[in-house]
Amino acid sequence: MASTVSSGPALTIRPLQYRDLDTVKHWSAEELDAGDPIATEKTLQELERLCRWYGPLKMLSLLPNPVRQSLTVFVAEHSGQLVGLIQVSPFNQGRSTWQVDHIAVNRVALTEKLPPGFMDVGSRLLRHCFDKVWEARTWIIETDVNNRSALALYRFNGFQPLAQVTYWSLPSDLLQSLTEREPDLPNLLPVSNADAQLLYQLDTASMPPLVRQVFDHQIQDFKAQPLAALSAGLERWRKHTEVVSAYVFEHQRKAAIGYFKLAISRDGKQPHQADLMVHPAYTWLYPEMLAQMARILQPFPTQALRLASLDYQPEREEYLNQIQAVPEEHSLLMSRSVWHKVRESKPLALEGLQLSDVLSGLKPVGKPVPGRISWSADRWQTLLNSGPFPPVSPRKGSEAQPPNAADSLRFEAPGPEGTAEPGEPAADEEGSA
Repeated sequence: MASTVSSGPALTIRPLQYRDLDTVKHWSAEELDAGDPIATEKTLQELERLCRWYGPLKMLSLLPNPVRQSLTVFVAEHSGQLVGLIQVSPFNQGRSTWQVDHIAVNRVALTEKLPPGFMDVGSRLLRHCFDKVWEARTWIIETDVNNRSALALYRFNGFQPLAQVTYWSLPSDLLQSLTEREPDLPNLLPVSNADAQLLYQLDTASMPPLVRQVFDHQIQDFKAQPLAALSAGLERWRKHTEVVSAYVFEHQRKAAIGYFKLAISRDGKQPHQADLMVHPAYTWLYPEMLAQMARILQPFPTQALRLASLDYQPEREEYLNQIQAVPEEHSLLMSRSVWHKVRESKPLALEGLQLSDVLSGLKPVGKPVPGRISWSADRWQTLLNSGPFPPVSPRKGSEAQPPNAADSLRFEAPGPEGTAEPGEPAADEEGSA
């Protein structure tokens, strides 16, 4: 992929290369700017993971597989020094929606010739991704509501709020109290690729139309691809986690009405993670499914359980408040449609188009020709009586009927023999008489 030079001061944006890893490794929290200290710390952890797994991810990116674009990183370079970095990845299997994983700027490497770093360098990195990732119809980003610098950056580049996300923590003593409840889930089934259609329908019903359009999930998003499953297995081995997933099947409707995916920490160094999805008409499942997850976590180290709720799930938030779960973090999910990309890449494509140019293909190329001629019965009778043919008299007991237009316009050239002159009966007619 060729490098591009943005407008303004000399700033080259290009893909990340192996020689850049040494520079990225030595970036510290004092040098890095990701909007606020919390985002900077998370970005440093992701950069450390990126440097560790760059080799295997680079090899996978050279092969035609679903995870070939998991390593999409661009760096901004000024006067031979790296001043910024951005990592993006596809959000769904169809790659119609992409997400910005993280963006960071090295403020120490910036010179006086460049404007204030995070807003200017971050905007150039974002717009470079908008231009290069041509598959993306929608972009999404999730950022903390207190990260004002990041919110200003994304709003400046066309991102609009989509949903508010709240992350909840269920302490270990709360999980212990939930295990005392016997969950009423008679139709709890394990998840396999054969259930992808059911999970897709549940996902479609559990979110509003705008969020569903942005996420653009398809059936293949709920199937475990071989290479993606291998990559996820390596990640679980590195983090010492175990995944358990199941869904609730409703026999009468032949549909899935609830689903959970539990990432269990086996070493107790990090909290357990839960992904929960419930049909809006079956919100009574929240106590049952949380009790089931609490029972699954009993044999493992006592750690808190962390899960998320969005602002269009009021029943979930109400139940979590009822059991005194702790809200730990509030973030904002933002999206950007491809319409901004069209206007920025071709600013005069639509505004400069005249109406006459649009409708030029609709102008007739010649005078229209009628497809058929329709005359009345009296007109046909007058034409037939005035021609070289004998007058046609109507039969007794019937009125004069106009001949068929196709028959009246069909003329055959007289043959040399066996033809009768006008007014003389044909030979067959005389014989039959």
